Amino acid sequence: MEQMLALEMVRVTEAAAIASARYMGRGAKDEADLAATEAMRRTMDELEMSGTIVIGEGERDQAPMLYIGEQVGRRDQADRRAITEIDIAVDPLEGTNLVAHGQANAITVLAASERGGLLHAPDTYLEKLCVGPVAAGKVDIRLSPTENLARIASALGRGINDITVIILDRPRHEKLIAEVREAGARIKLISDGDLSAAISCAVSGTGIHAVMGIGGAPEGVITAAALRCLGGEIQARFRFRNDDERKRALKMGAADEDHVYTTEELASGENLVFAATGVTEGDLLNGVRFFGGGARTHSLVMGYRSKQVRFVDTVHMFDRNRPPSVRL
Repeated sequence: MEQMLALEMVRVTEAAAIASARYMGRGAKDEADLAATEAMRRTMDELEMSGTIVIGEGERDQAPMLYIGEQVGRRDQADRRAITEIDIAVDPLEGTNLVAHGQANAITVLAASERGGLLHAPDTYLEKLCVGPVAAGKVDIRLSPTENLARIASALGRGINDITVIILDRPRHEKLIAEVREAGARIKLISDGDLSAAISCAVSGTGIHAVMGIGGAPEGVITAAALRCLGGEIQARFRFRNDDERKRALKMGAADEDHVYTTEELASGENLVFAATGVTEGDLLNGVRFFGGGARTHSLVMGYRSKQVRFVDTVHMFDRNRPPSVRL
């Protein structure tokens, strides 16, 4: 199941990346997001599966497609072969502003698992602490940022001033940023894209060692899928903005703001797959590159059970009668 999912899911993120990349730098973030969503939805319906969107573009009345609970995939009742039933978490375009302004690290991304393998998280905020494999199991989100930085540094055999932390540049993070600076760690402030940042902290050579701060809960579940495949760790606590979010979370069984969610709680599936494709140039993935007659994409696809991480470089030939003018 996992091998099939990995190959099919990357097709979905590639299609979304190509569609949204055409809007790079055009200042049209909503159009870019819609293009990614439509391409992702259209490609999913070409796949032989029975999928349910558990994390998507919002509630049914808020999103025309890829809404929570939507059924996707091709179900041919005349075909007697078993249809794979899966749960899917999507972010058709992480970094809509990044695409609109032609900035780095925008990606299209999804995670898939057997039914029940992904937490059904409400559309609210999570306080997150993400680290790579070496520091996994050695941090605790209930401790201060200073203490966690010391633990990360110790695990890596470095001084705190050699640690780089990514934090979303938001007013809500003023105290966090001040404490991390006081502790002596380096900070990379980002305008968007904490999911991409979290993946980077679990990949050697990126120079990123942790992600701290409050970001979207849906993105936190997808992050957990990626980090579980990579051997990293995310710890998270819900941070609701209002009573309406608390009520919706209560219906989903996730209303305890004191509970620390582990990587395994957020993404518990055994047949767990993560796929992402670069839209704009990034620290981890190249962006979409168009050429006469086609495009080239760069993707990351991972499987938990298979213990495989693949970087996929794909040339898409839109016009078969026109030879691709790209260096292979």
